Amino acid sequence: MIRLTRLTDYGIMLLTIIARERNGATRSARELAARSRLPQPTVSKLLKALAHGGLLETRRGVRGGFTLAKPAEQVTVADIIAALEGPIGITECTAHPGQCGVEPMCPVRTNWRKINRAVLEALRGISLAEMARPISFDAKPVELRRSAGNGG
Repeated sequence: MIRLTRLTDYGIMLLTIIARERNGATRSARELAARSRLPQPTVSKLLKALAHGGLLETRRGVRGGFTLAKPAEQVTVADIIAALEGPIGITECTAHPGQCGVEPMCPVRTNWRKINRAVLEALRGISLAEMARPISFDAKPVELRRSAGNGG
């Protein structure tokens, strides 16, 4: 099973709360913890990691807090996952090529790379702005776009 960690899920949730602020206002860790109903130590840890990953800017002082480092339309779900979990890979060899002793003779390596590219493309195709929009239950299902030359 492919699964994101709970912390990554929470990180995406925190970023959507920040992205919904139209005026680019800064939000404190305390305020974000209250709005998300997550423990403040968890929120602080995630905000620090997201800032370290270049997705948030920090501002010190009385009116300090966190704000997006770039527009929500320019941040992808892949960016967020990479900032919190590191390289995205379906298997160890797709996330960290060259670290498996069986990799040179692996009969499924090429297929895992193809699958990994498709997953990455899908994650790069969804922006934080899209994640921050309220969902409509009458919305049409999202169709994944296929890139040219992938056999489909």
